[in-house]
Amino acid sequence: MAEDRRPSAIGQALLAISDQWTLLILQRAFLMRTRRFADWRDELGMSESVLANRLKELVAGDLLRPAPYREQGRTRTEYLLTERALELWPLLVEIWSWERSWVPRRRGLPELIHDACGRHTDVELGCAACDRAPVTARDTETLRGSATFAQVAVPRHHRRTVRDDVERDPLSYFPETFELLGDRWSTVMLAATFLGVRRFADFQSELGMAPSVLSDRLRRFTELGVLSAGEGDGGRPRYLLTDKGLAFFGVFAFIVDWAQRWYAGPPGTDLLITHRACGRPFRPYLRCLSCGTPLNRTEVRFALGDGQAATTAASHPLASGDGRP
Repeated sequence: MAEDRRPSAIGQALLAISDQWTLLILQRAFLMRTRRFADWRDELGMSESVLANRLKELVAGDLLRPAPYREQGRTRTEYLLTERALELWPLLVEIWSWERSWVPRRRGLPELIHDACGRHTDVELGCAACDRAPVTARDTETLRGSATFAQVAVPRHHRRTVRDDVERDPLSYFPETFELLGDRWSTVMLAATFLGVRRFADFQSELGMAPSVLSDRLRRFTELGVLSAGEGDGGRPRYLLTDKGLAFFGVFAFIVDWAQRWYAGPPGTDLLITHRACGRPFRPYLRCLSCGTPLNRTEVRFALGDGQAATTAASHPLASGDGRP
């Protein structure tokens, strides 16, 4: 791909993971140690053709690697998380934490257990550069390079879908989450709000969105309570992040951090998030609310209820490179 046509690192990352089924496949690999085709199909209720397509893309994107195994005298294939994928674990936990605080659902989410202190807990966002926590969106400044958002809002591979059995699946991400993550325009518009874009004309100029698409996303974000519309100069609406929208900053920060460590975009396309308190580039990490220590991926697990528990993938032998159950 020509250098001037290549998406930014964030654009490449969103292509890799900003899809409902892709995120759910990775989540099950982390939390349930799912690694075989039939198990993903049965747990998620996916069609075999969609699952085969997503697994193929995850392998091509270096997020899963195929590994042969023997069963009943036959050689079959299972899929193991790569190191690139393993570093997504704080993003998945941060999504869980945001949903826990901001998305009502009839069935409660699993409980996060921090094995280091033995407590059911939640997380808070911290700055690894200075070890301060909590850090909120208001404690940071986000700046972009010289490139336009067109290199972030890259075309999607798949048609956007909404899963219809979320309430029966305690691990499934809620549709509100996919309103923010599962659509290229929604994700890049959220990024623009963290950069201070507030007015319709500015969103349109920055993002190059069609007016009808922009109107639809602004309406959906307002209905979700992520943005609020107030009166700006000349009576034109001014869109501000609500507390719910600001709380999604942790998810945004982990996407930016992961993307820019694992993907290389053209010069000038990176985003720089600075922690005002220390003046350094913001490197997000998660801290246990119960004991105040940083979370390690080998020390957290989810209690699913009914005596079940799910561990992060990194707490089983895959983290050490063995990859075997």
